[in-house]
Amino acid sequence: MSPQIPTCQLGTQLLHGDHGPGSEVVPSISVTSTFRAVPHGDPEGLGAMNPEKHVYSRYSQNVTSRVEQILSKVNQGHAITYASGLAAAFSALVHFKPKRIAISGGYMGCHGAIATYIKGRFTDTPIISLDDEFQEGDLCWFESPLNPTGESRNIQYYADKIHAVGGKLLIDSTFGPPPLQYPFKWGADCIFHSGTKYFGGHSDLLCGIIIVKTEAEREQLWHDRVYMGNMMGSLESWLLLRSLRTMHLRIPRQSANGTEIAQWLNRAIVPEGQEYDGIPGGVITKVWHSSLQKPDANGFDPAVQMEGGFNACFSILLSKIEYAEKLAHSLEYFVPATSLGGVESSAEQRLNSDPKENPLLVRLSIGIEEVTDLKDDLRRALVEISKGN
Repeated sequence: MSPQIPTCQLGTQLLHGDHGPGSEVVPSISVTSTFRAVPHGDPEGLGAMNPEKHVYSRYSQNVTSRVEQILSKVNQGHAITYASGLAAAFSALVHFKPKRIAISGGYMGCHGAIATYIKGRFTDTPIISLDDEFQEGDLCWFESPLNPTGESRNIQYYADKIHAVGGKLLIDSTFGPPPLQYPFKWGADCIFHSGTKYFGGHSDLLCGIIIVKTEAEREQLWHDRVYMGNMMGSLESWLLLRSLRTMHLRIPRQSANGTEIAQWLNRAIVPEGQEYDGIPGGVITKVWHSSLQKPDANGFDPAVQMEGGFNACFSILLSKIEYAEKLAHSLEYFVPATSLGGVESSAEQRLNSDPKENPLLVRLSIGIEEVTDLKDDLRRALVEISKGN
């Protein structure tokens, strides 16, 4: 990777963290799969910005290298990209080769990737709970904030627990991207993101990201990626680079909107026959969100861990299945969709994607729209479904 630019704020890193040779302000989309060899060139492919280092796009190409430089800086580690979040999840399992995997709840896609990884193993890889006793060789697969509810978990607690036996902690921080949360500060060994969500931010690309603490670890991941063949395409890399330019503007706005709406909906949990701000009582029975959590017995306060603001994706529990089935399709400004993290808000009865989920649960991903319009939309839809319309 190119030399580090001087220390600067997040927004400046996102805009200028990929300085390299050439005069293009916005890089061209590279469509070449192979590059003209130069004397004494080498196929390092480790994210070098020097175009003469590029040999074959399975190793590296210019836009992906620029993206990985920025991701490394803003995540305070050494980043590598993949064709999708699940491709990154599978690659992390290959990298760590865990004897056992400790995981509880979270994104069903990662559970599927773990099951697929185990299927290809010649030896059993037991799955245990985060609350079980850990052993040497375990991988603690930890998600915070948690999908789909948006609750925060204590990273430091589980990092200390797994490190005490010589294991590793991988955190899925998809719901807590920079500047909201920096998991290395709390003891994580590896950070995983579905870059499809907040890093992409525009619902138009698939991407997975792994960040590790050392360049040597990243090099191992890169060698695996070369032969697994799960690198990002050129167009997706270009779209991601474009998206990173506004990440410091998008995510704080989504965080502020999401926190305000979650707290507003929580105040609407009132008995049937009453109402709060036009929302009929007895429709919403629970709201999960990091901002609504109280410090636990260990003194964990999500506000400290989420130093840049709370998550923009969270869930609500409705009182009737027909309410949960209708809500997403009764909204105007919320897209009924399964993905999240885009600039547009979305809503989903989570059961439609995860058959293990509570059928009363609706996940809301809050975008950058005007928060008053989102509130008006939710209020109108909740009134409508409560009347059976």
